[in-house]
Amino acid sequence: MGPSRRYRVSSGHKGDCVGRLTFAAVATAALWFCGVGPALAEPRADVSGDLSGDLRERIVRAIGQADRPVDNLFQARRRARDAAEDAIAVLRSEGYYAYGVDAEVLEIEPPRPVVAITPGPRFVFAVPQVAWTGTAPDAETQALARLALELTPGAPGRAAEVVAAEGRVVATVRQAGYADASPDPREVVVDHADNSVRPTFRIAAGSLVRLDGLVLDTDGRTNPAWLDRLRPWREGEVYSPEDVAELERRLLDTGVYDTVTVALSARDDVDEEGRRRVLVGLSDRPRRTLELGASYSTLDGFGVDSRWSRYNVLGRADTLALVARLSELDSRLGGDLTLPHWRQAAQTLHLNAGAYQNETDAYQETGFGVGADISRRYGANAFVSAGGSLDATRSDEKEARTLSPLGRDLITVAVFGAASLDRSNDRLDPTQGWRVEARMAPTFITGDESLPYLEASAQGSAYLPLDTQGRTVMAARLRIGSLLGGALPDIPAPLRFYAGGGGSVRGYAFQAVGPRLSDNTPRGGLSLVELSFEARRKLTDRWGVVAFVDAGSVGDAMTPDGDNLSVGIGVGVRYDLGFGPIRADIAIPLDADKRDGAFQIYISIGQSF
Repeated sequence: MGPSRRYRVSSGHKGDCVGRLTFAAVATAALWFCGVGPALAEPRADVSGDLSGDLRERIVRAIGQADRPVDNLFQARRRARDAAEDAIAVLRSEGYYAYGVDAEVLEIEPPRPVVAITPGPRFVFAVPQVAWTGTAPDAETQALARLALELTPGAPGRAAEVVAAEGRVVATVRQAGYADASPDPREVVVDHADNSVRPTFRIAAGSLVRLDGLVLDTDGRTNPAWLDRLRPWREGEVYSPEDVAELERRLLDTGVYDTVTVALSARDDVDEEGRRRVLVGLSDRPRRTLELGASYSTLDGFGVDSRWSRYNVLGRADTLALVARLSELDSRLGGDLTLPHWRQAAQTLHLNAGAYQNETDAYQETGFGVGADISRRYGANAFVSAGGSLDATRSDEKEARTLSPLGRDLITVAVFGAASLDRSNDRLDPTQGWRVEARMAPTFITGDESLPYLEASAQGSAYLPLDTQGRTVMAARLRIGSLLGGALPDIPAPLRFYAGGGGSVRGYAFQAVGPRLSDNTPRGGLSLVELSFEARRKLTDRWGVVAFVDAGSVGDAMTPDGDNLSVGIGVGVRYDLGFGPIRADIAIPLDADKRDGAFQIYISIGQSF
């Protein structure tokens, strides 16, 4: 028995849809944030004195809040002393070295701890110096190290900036090829005569390092010759920490190793030309793994996934997998082979083949397909992909005007190009940053009919934390798509755009958003618009809650216009599994009659976007 069919009543006016979307967003946000703010707690001690707003705020934050009120005079004195020490630490860190801090107690009932502060003048930086212990590096590196200080004479003499300047100097010297550079104890003179801070940084640069080849330490099957081709340097080149980090990243990208370590050999482990080898330690993950997964929604039903994987069969971090999925909507059985760093580093070849069957409200499709693609990484988070696919399918749908059965036996050939850039801070649970991706796929259909067309789509998402810990995050997503070059009746139903469901517009079943035939069968469209807004709040280290608004539109025209948006709102819970959250959402469709159901439930792994 297939999924139940439902009918969505169209709003008729774009303005009405936008109005409902705005109302839903405002109402959801209001419900979400009402009562979120914590109750005001009592500070451990009051702060008095002539302080700037920023300095006072830092001191109050350092002193903190008490979990219970003061009981007696002894406890009040102890809190005042502790608060005074916290205040002194802040003053010194901010460049106030001629301070006066007194711990006092107001002998009222109950006693009140007070910290009386006279900050005094703010000390400023004098000209900083870099002194080399041992052999100094070359003149260019010395000049770069001085520039890396970034301590302007006359600027506030903050302690944190002294520590940060030292880190920048050491990093700059290492970047220049002095891999063993390290800081010796620095000297910071606080001169009360002219209210200045004079830092002198003592740096041991060591010797200039040139790199040799690799030494592999592993009990696995990795081929040393393949590994050697991954190193981004030639023997004899000057050491670069970015090159060593890039080799580690390339090995981690394969997903075949449990642990990867990449490090220079010891200082005395050099060849006759003074070059040092790079030591690579690899711990293979289990050679075979079996992964099982499941998903559920109230109308789409259950889905079960399995994946059997074999790793490093060829000794070059390859992955061979057999995959299977069984669900009410789509089932498939296939295999794929992944060859990372194929022909050159940071380039992955992926081959796949499989049989599939899709049974939806809009169409039924059975087919077999093969595909190949190459993906290349640029930097840490930018990818460009290109590939192609060949599918032989039998699809059954309904003719739009007569509703008579329409079967098509087709061969579909497609090539594609795609690009993505990920500037978020986490793949499964991002709290800040953004992501964008775009894809274009020229496609040619032959068989019972012939048609060339172009599929184009793009998606972006953004994440904005509302606090420094990222416990409250606002997230948004936009997806658009278009089929160019063919009329709607000419494009087979399985290749059209649809919307609705857990990864699209929650509150609606798969394919429930968009135009319908006269018998309520989803028709699909030539264009797509999807919008999502989420407010995510972490309650504990493990548990979190979410409020969301989703909207989507499927159109007959090739250009997405967002007319007749279908809107769903809902809430959900998140439980952090350590590597990412498991999510459970309940969503209500706003643009639906009673046959859509009162709500839908979704359970899956990771945030919705």
